[in-house]
Amino acid sequence: MPPEFWWLWTSTLVNRLGSFVATFMALYLTMGEGGYSASYAGLVVALHGLGGVVSSPVAGVMTDRLGRRPTMLMAQSSAAASVALLGFMEDPLAIAGVAFLVGMTSNASRPAVQAMIADIVRPEDQVRAFSLNYWAINLGFAISSTAAGFVAEHSYLAGFLGEAFMTLACAVLVFLKLPESRPKQVKATAETSAAPNIGMATVLRDGRFMSGVGLSFITSLIFMQGYVALPVAMGADGFTSSDYGLAIAVNGVLIIVLQMPVTRFIQHRDARGLLILSSLIAGYGFGLTAFAESIAVYALTICVWSLAEIVNAPTQTGLTARLSPVHGRGRYQGMSSMSWSASALVAPLMGGFVMDHVGAAWLWGACAGLGTVAGVGYWLLMRRLPQEKPEADVASSPPTTVPTEPTAPATTVPPESAAETTMP
Repeated sequence: MPPEFWWLWTSTLVNRLGSFVATFMALYLTMGEGGYSASYAGLVVALHGLGGVVSSPVAGVMTDRLGRRPTMLMAQSSAAASVALLGFMEDPLAIAGVAFLVGMTSNASRPAVQAMIADIVRPEDQVRAFSLNYWAINLGFAISSTAAGFVAEHSYLAGFLGEAFMTLACAVLVFLKLPESRPKQVKATAETSAAPNIGMATVLRDGRFMSGVGLSFITSLIFMQGYVALPVAMGADGFTSSDYGLAIAVNGVLIIVLQMPVTRFIQHRDARGLLILSSLIAGYGFGLTAFAESIAVYALTICVWSLAEIVNAPTQTGLTARLSPVHGRGRYQGMSSMSWSASALVAPLMGGFVMDHVGAAWLWGACAGLGTVAGVGYWLLMRRLPQEKPEADVASSPPTTVPTEPTAPATTVPPESAAETTMP
């Protein structure tokens, strides 16, 4: 891996070590000083997701036009300021408005990070690069979720300020260590033709890619319940924020331990089967939560859907990379990131409404149904997906873009595994 990748990896780790808002927002609103209802908590967390829906495609365009580095710097510095501000808000309307702002800023760096990884890492190493980045996300999450659970029992404000500080530290690291990596457009000559202009309309007209985005939305809608509905359900059962922090940390620990060996195992396997299987395991893993009555059983259900996440995240991101042209990476990654942000908008509304009106058991049953729908959808989509090149052909394929500093890789199809995430 080039040195720039490791600095980017380190910035991701630093950022995730301070994650607090997305994980503990629901508990903060329902069990903190405000004592709001699950429906209000769901509304605020949904506004946080709406911010991501708005900013993801905009950040994708900025990534292609302004560059990866400026987009990350603007997103991370503004995210640090908005998270700190949120900790001081007391009025319900102010909390909702600032939560929307936090969602916009905190999600705006994702397309730039993913595009930069594709720029600076050779095509044959991109599987490992995305997996390592996803590994850093969950390493930071495993540590921060456990620590933040205990911090929240004493001061939620300290959690907000801690995330603001770590996000600002991430921006400083990007400013000091990461050069711009955006591939340069070339002018058409008699011998060559310039790369076609790619706008958001191009992305939206790409039916195969947009179908994948829709299925990613469904699966992320399931996974998101672990961060918006699960803490509320555990709180209703009498568990504390530290209990939830310890239970959800199992997710990060499993990914830390299993992500790399599982990536090697699934790297050359059929993506269709992996996506179908992971969708079903995710849905029915959350369905098992209806039977949880102790921390141990909650942790067991988290183990089940975490295995689905380990398989689904790299395979889904590999599908996005496979369908993205080199000069449209920012826009395609922005649209892909928007599927997770959209789920962060819909999941809290769905979870809060269902839990308030018919009970948590119905919500977990709905997750099982969504997993089934996603599995069928992936089966239909992947039937029409063209075969990718064998790895030997990929390695020998000539690059399709002009190198920049650092060298930008070709739009070569990576193996069926890469990772992000998106998961918040």
